[in-house]
Amino acid sequence: MRRVVLREHGGQQDPVAPGMIATMARCALDAGYHVIVEGILSTGSYGVMLRELIGSHTGPTAVYWMRVSFDETVRRHHRREEPIAVTAEQMREWYVGSDVLGVPGEVIIPETTTFDEAVAMILEGSGLSGATAGTPCPAQCPRCAEKTAARDS
Repeated sequence: MRRVVLREHGGQQDPVAPGMIATMARCALDAGYHVIVEGILSTGSYGVMLRELIGSHTGPTAVYWMRVSFDETVRRHHRREEPIAVTAEQMREWYVGSDVLGVPGEVIIPETTTFDEAVAMILEGSGLSGATAGTPCPAQCPRCAEKTAARDS
């Protein structure tokens, strides 16, 4: 959303992304959807918005932060399928070692955690692993009708 749709790459005066992300998340939450807000969301730019979003939501919330060293961040960046064209020196300018929100119940995920372990930890800890869809397909589109028929047969 931030980099591709809004073409915000950090450092902009009055960025649109925090408000846009909050609006989309609130809209989905208000419609009964389960929502995961994920990304590199620095507390300097996104902290106020995230704390307000968490504080205003009446349902359950879960907050996770991955503690990853700078060297590991660079290593992971180079292993991405489509790495963004930035140097380690540029990444050093953006890197913040401990950028937690500081909200109650925030869980720190260590860098030694594998991808699958992190996903399982988040799904279990948030309650999403056993949650049913919060909203059904509103009009039972042909695709969903086909899936339902196949499942029920």
